[in-house]
Amino acid sequence: MEIKEFIENFAAQFDETDAEVFTAGTEFKTLDEWSSLIALSLIAMVDEEYDITIKGDDIRNATTIEDLFNTVKAKA
Repeated sequence: MEIKEFIENFAAQFDETDAEVFTAGTEFKTLDEWSSLIALSLIAMVDEEYDITIKGDDIRNATTIEDLFNTVKAKA
């Protein structure tokens, strides 16, 4: 699992936010488009793409995309 691919998959969950905004250090919950529906989309994406189950608490405890990536990677 590579962080670049994870960021691309992460960014694909957002319809209105420019893909260039997304980096490992992006504090995703501060984005205007962030919502509980996107959180659910992220949970589904991680399950589908990586066959790993994450929970709302995992997202709540992450500040940056890299934080969430590290959580997912630790569960692999």
